[in-house]
Amino acid sequence: MRFRTIARIHRVHRARRTILPASLAIALLAAAGVAAGTTSAIAATSSQERTATAEIATVERPIDHDAAFYVTVANAVEKSAAGKVDTATLARQIDALNDSSALPEPSVQALTSLVQHSSAKVTAAVADYNAQAAAQAAAAAAQAAADALAQANTPDGARATARAMAASQYGWGDGQFSCLDSLWQKESGWNYQAYNADGGATGIPQSLPGSKMASFGSDWETNAATQIAWGLDYISRGYGSPCSAWSHSQSVNWY
Repeated sequence: MRFRTIARIHRVHRARRTILPASLAIALLAAAGVAAGTTSAIAATSSQERTATAEIATVERPIDHDAAFYVTVANAVEKSAAGKVDTATLARQIDALNDSSALPEPSVQALTSLVQHSSAKVTAAVADYNAQAAAQAAAAAAQAAADALAQANTPDGARATARAMAASQYGWGDGQFSCLDSLWQKESGWNYQAYNADGGATGIPQSLPGSKMASFGSDWETNAATQIAWGLDYISRGYGSPCSAWSHSQSVNWY
C-alpha cells in the first residue's frame, strides 16, 4: 500500500513539471502575439503619417502658382536687361522665390511683391536705356550723313560723285570726265553755291535758272549730288557727251 502511494506522488510531480513548461510556452506565445500586433499597429500608424505628410507636401498652394508666374516674368525681364542695366537685386529676389513651396505664405507674398516691383523697375530702366540708345544712334546717323554731305559738297567730293555717276549711269570714262572737269571748273569751280549775278546761273552746272534742278531733288540748293545729276542729264540730252559740251563752251563761252 505504501509503495502505491509513493508511485502516485511521483506521477503527480511529473505531471506538474509537464504542465508548467506548457503553460509557460502558451504565455510566451501570447506575449509574442501581442508584441507582434503592437509592432504592426505602430508600423501601420507610421506609414499613414508618412502618407499624410507626403500628401500635404504635394498640395500646391495658389500663392505658389502666383510666385511661379512672376518668377517666369522676372526671368524674362532679367534676360532683356542683360548688358543694359543692373539686375543684381532682381536676381537675388528671383533666387529667393524660386522654391516658394518651402516658404511660409507671408514670406511668399512679400517676396512676390518685391519681385513684381523690381521687375517693373528694371523694365522701365531698360526702356529708358533703349530710348537713349536709339536717340544716340539717330544722332550719330544724322551726323554721319551731314559729314558725308559736307564732304560730297566740297570740290573734290563733287568731282568724285560726278566721276562715279558719269561712269555708272552714262558709261562715260576718264576721257569724258576730263572734259567734264574742265567744263565745270570753268563754269563754277565745282562750287555748289556758285551764283552768277549777271544772269542768275546757279550751282556747279550753272543751271539757268537754278530752280530747274528741282526736277532732280528738292535739295538742289544744298546738295552737290542733286546738281550733278541734273547737269549730267542736261549734257546728255543737249550735247551727247561732256567733250561735245566742252567744245561748244570753248567756242562760244557758254553751253
